[in-house]
Amino acid sequence: MANEYTFPKGFWWGSATSATQIEGAANEGGKGPNIWDYWYKKEPNRFFENVGPEKTSDFYHLYKEDIQLMKEIGHNSFRMSISWSRLIPNGKGEVNEEAVTFYNNVINELIDNGIEPFVNLFHFDMPLKLQQVGGWENRDVVEAYADYAEICFRLFGNRVKKWFTFNEPIVPVEGGYLYDFHYPNIVDFKKAAQVAFHTVLASAKAIERFRKEKVSDGKIGIILNLTPSYPRSQNPYDLKASRIADLFFNRSFLDPAVLGEYPEELIEILREHGQLPVVQDGDLEFIKNHTVDLLGVNYYQPRRVKAKEHLPNPYSPFMPDWFFDNYEMPGRKMNPYRGWEIYEKGIYDIMINLKENYGNIESFISENGMGVQNEERFLKDGMIHDDYRIEFIKGHLQWLHKAIEEGANCKGYHLWTFMDNWSWCNAYKNRYGFVSVDITTQKRSLKKSALWFKQVSHNNGF
Repeated sequence: MANEYTFPKGFWWGSATSATQIEGAANEGGKGPNIWDYWYKKEPNRFFENVGPEKTSDFYHLYKEDIQLMKEIGHNSFRMSISWSRLIPNGKGEVNEEAVTFYNNVINELIDNGIEPFVNLFHFDMPLKLQQVGGWENRDVVEAYADYAEICFRLFGNRVKKWFTFNEPIVPVEGGYLYDFHYPNIVDFKKAAQVAFHTVLASAKAIERFRKEKVSDGKIGIILNLTPSYPRSQNPYDLKASRIADLFFNRSFLDPAVLGEYPEELIEILREHGQLPVVQDGDLEFIKNHTVDLLGVNYYQPRRVKAKEHLPNPYSPFMPDWFFDNYEMPGRKMNPYRGWEIYEKGIYDIMINLKENYGNIESFISENGMGVQNEERFLKDGMIHDDYRIEFIKGHLQWLHKAIEEGANCKGYHLWTFMDNWSWCNAYKNRYGFVSVDITTQKRSLKKSALWFKQVSHNNGF
């Protein structure tokens, strides 16, 4: 049967995960504590059903079996992250040899099975020792991160050719410094702006080290959760609301990472409200000279906004939400299990924006996926029939295909995620994997979507 949608030759088919969400073994193998280990100990009630990061999906012990499953379902690429506090338990100083062995084994196992490892350096998991000196608020941590990145390039760069400095760097800013859903649970925009700026600077410093290391034929990028901001209407006030939401949540990282500079309008807003971060001489030029080669795009749902209904309370802390209200579009299509809107065309709009405004940078969909609670209700004959996930992926791939046909420089599609994993405060509430994990026995079983994806990868389309 001929494909209706065929993707470019060599398209990257696979999935993405992160260290803290799948490795488990949080207190084994010489790993130092990160902020998640600490926060869970301190406030277990903040985590769904009190499930913490200690065991998660036990990839640390079961990686060989898992990589066999990746191969079986047609992966030619897989994104993982390195746990900074596993590799360097205090965040700086001594390297943990047990971790070097573990990551070497995982990387080699992937390559031996024809799966290209994509390696991300930071996925929300600040080493506790560094958070205790302020985390990304502290410029010394930027240097510690650059050293950590260089150690990774040295250890693994002879085999890993796709590197990423950060995953969704806006999330620790929003979660840790604005909306109280990540540790350190601070609500302070000025600190948030400093954290965001230091993260951009840290990314640029890692890129500088990467280029000095001359990781041959390697590329380094960043992974951003780009969420198109759609206005309620074409009214100028709604349009302005969507433009400002886009500045805060997309362009604050996208512009410096890809274009090397911040949007003037964003700088103006922060200046006007006294919220600009501290920037040292030479920083902006440094960022300008160290932009990414490759962009990963995470897309789950659109952001819909409208002009403010009410002026912000003058006694409330400064927030991005001073400039827009969220808008619930009537008749929107929903994932009823997670409460998120499904809007497949968003993936096309992102890609066309990158083509028209960001030099058509080489990119790929680094995450897209559908979380569902209590998936066992779709169990028939020993397999979860997640037809809703197949439909979700298919709808997004159709729009992605259209963008590629129109010249978007997109090289692949990775689902979030390979197997059901531990998801920060949500723990195992919503399941996203191709592979179902029983967290009491750690037994893996393929879902229907995994078998469908195997065909897609095999046929390079559907």
